[in-house]
Amino acid sequence: MQCLRGARLARGLWAGPPVWLRSPRGLSLALARTVGAPSARDWRAPAGGTQRGRALSLSAAAVVNSAPRPLQPYLRLMRLDKPIGTWLLYLPCTWSIGLAAEPGCFPDWYMLSLFGTGAILMRGAGCTINDMWDRDFDKKVIRTASRPIASGDISTFHSFVFLGGQLTLALGVLLCLNYYSIVMGAASLLLVVTYPLMKRITFWPQLVLGLTFNWGALLGWSAIKGSCDPSVCLPLYFSGVMWTLIYDTIYAHQDKKDDALIGLKSTALLFRENTKQWLSGFGVAMLGALSLAGANSGQTVPYYAAVAAVGAHLAHQIYTVDIHRPEDCWDKFTSNRTVGILLFLGIVLGNLWKEKTKETEDVRVEN
Repeated sequence: MQCLRGARLARGLWAGPPVWLRSPRGLSLALARTVGAPSARDWRAPAGGTQRGRALSLSAAAVVNSAPRPLQPYLRLMRLDKPIGTWLLYLPCTWSIGLAAEPGCFPDWYMLSLFGTGAILMRGAGCTINDMWDRDFDKKVIRTASRPIASGDISTFHSFVFLGGQLTLALGVLLCLNYYSIVMGAASLLLVVTYPLMKRITFWPQLVLGLTFNWGALLGWSAIKGSCDPSVCLPLYFSGVMWTLIYDTIYAHQDKKDDALIGLKSTALLFRENTKQWLSGFGVAMLGALSLAGANSGQTVPYYAAVAAVGAHLAHQIYTVDIHRPEDCWDKFTSNRTVGILLFLGIVLGNLWKEKTKETEDVRVEN
């Protein structure tokens, strides 16, 4: 049914995807960059209260603040008030699910919703793990002292119980998949648990974050197809890892002074003034891998147009970011949601275009 609708809609849908961006303000420490929260950053309302024209706010932060008071510390612990991390975890899943769809078909909406639920839960679990690891550090830093565990709003025991609840629910989501995907999903847990420690022992925690955050690029395909196709999944996974190295290095530049003082490591401290050259290399590698994944999955014009748009967006990020200005680093970091959505729309429209191309070829053969 979706295939038939998709074939008819393919001609009119490609009109350039919308671009939108929301950029909350604030600072963050490297201690807060967790598996589930590379964007762990305090949201601050603008001076003077609510902005004009936004009396009724549906932002994630506003929703959390309007929740029952006993529930709020747990929602903040899983960073529901800062959803950018969830987006960055979820989007590689959507790419994979979209590429695995049949020609002329929309992606499997059930799988998209299932993986969306899983992204929320696993990001929350990652944030909880990080705050448990760093609770003693957080107490000594003004900005993080108000976090639920550090401030005493949630005890260590209750955080363990809450973590167990999140992982149990995430397991329930995982069990909805095929056996191959269940094993593959379970294999990612080691990365989820150990990533928060990487910033203590290596200058490449962003690489480990990339391996963790883009696991969905493998899992989404296997959830649809029953196994991974290395010719598509590996280039897609690699492109996601390169993407994470770009956005999380930009993010890490916000905290490089604090990181150096407290002995934490990051690619921002490793690259220093050569950051833009490194990020340019990662960007080229990402675009090359996306092109390879598209070629191996038979993608069409809209997909490559989206890849070109992604390249333009990344070039703008890299060459305009001021790595010495935390506010600009934050703005560039959060704009990566747009990058992920652009690529997903290109995948969807490219897949619908396949059916149109097939119909054109059939007409030529008949003639």
